[in-house]
Amino acid sequence: MITSRRFFLSGATALAASLVAGRANAQDVLGDIFKTAGNWNDTFDARAGQSTKVASTLPIFSPQTVNYTEQAIAQYQDIVSRGGWPQVPDTKKLRLGVSDADVMPLRQRLMVSGDLPQSAGISQAFDSYVDAALKRFQLRHGLPADGTTGKYTFAAMNVPAQVRLGQLQTNLGRLNEKVGTLGDRYVLVNIPAAQIEAVENGRVVLRHTAIVGKIDRQTPIVNSRINEIIVNPYWNAPVSIVRKDIIPLMRKDPNYLKDNHIRLFAPDGGEVDPMTIDWSTEEAAKYRFRQDPGAINAMASVKINFPSPDGVYMHDTPQQSLFGKLMRFDSSGCVRVQNVRDLVTWILRDTPGWDRQSFEAAIKTGENRPVAVTNPVPVHFLYVTAWSTGPGVVQFRDDIYREDGVDSLQITSSL
Repeated sequence: MITSRRFFLSGATALAASLVAGRANAQDVLGDIFKTAGNWNDTFDARAGQSTKVASTLPIFSPQTVNYTEQAIAQYQDIVSRGGWPQVPDTKKLRLGVSDADVMPLRQRLMVSGDLPQSAGISQAFDSYVDAALKRFQLRHGLPADGTTGKYTFAAMNVPAQVRLGQLQTNLGRLNEKVGTLGDRYVLVNIPAAQIEAVENGRVVLRHTAIVGKIDRQTPIVNSRINEIIVNPYWNAPVSIVRKDIIPLMRKDPNYLKDNHIRLFAPDGGEVDPMTIDWSTEEAAKYRFRQDPGAINAMASVKINFPSPDGVYMHDTPQQSLFGKLMRFDSSGCVRVQNVRDLVTWILRDTPGWDRQSFEAAIKTGENRPVAVTNPVPVHFLYVTAWSTGPGVVQFRDDIYREDGVDSLQITSSL
């Protein structure tokens, strides 16, 4: 049944009139109607304004994604030819229930990009149509879908249409280069999205939030095969972390290594007392720093290994709160995986004796245990900031490492 808000309200008014002889009863009835309508409106307008869903099981690197991205390029060429979209004033936080003149250009902007239907009209009211459209826009740009126009939402919204078109064209080349080469079963880390896809037979079967490298310690491009899972791993600190992090920390707190269960080893394998090191120099960089397995280990419960010239890998982390951040560019190049045990279980599916129950039991022992993967799984760390997984579903992410060549696309790190 298709019902309009106008029909509903006129019906409510007629009902009130018919009950005018009993004003108290009429008031009660209307109160019940509008109490119900409040809940009903929250979903009705949102559904009315909703177009194709943003979430998809379509892999980023698939022939369909290439086709949809080509369609998106044609759509954005048309948008540019018509003058693009209006700039939205970025001085106020707009949200559901607000009535403000700035909502009008917000509506126009969301209409041009296809997030808000033209039938929603232009007004100063931030209603549930606009709320649903803004959340859809935020999801497409990898932003928290809170329905509020914060600084990152404004910045993403006010990137010119011409720049977004160029971003799509740049990334179409990246998609075409790799589509069809990744295999039937693989793990993809999309670096700028800080997201992981486990793909099988043309479908995303698992999707994980990730933490990737800082701007000054970037996660590299990788094409390899996952050949080993290490349960309760030791962590060996890279020389870069020793120089940039551990030595300065030891200068401030001589107990840092002891408190974090990190031991020091000489090149000949013998253990070294940290108190014998001159921490005012970089002498310590010639030693090996190894953290014992345990709850505070930098890799927590598991490490996912594969050959890499840069020595990077994927792993668990004791700092689970980082996965809730908007800026998930916080590692020294390796990739931290949220809900990593789900991914490891999928990787070890064909490895005898390593179902989920066995894996969890091994973690509980606290003992370091390497596991060879029976059928090594391809893993790819790639860089894609724009793609499309359906008609009108155009995804954009920040160009965190400046690979797209336009400063305005490096949004979250510049604000």
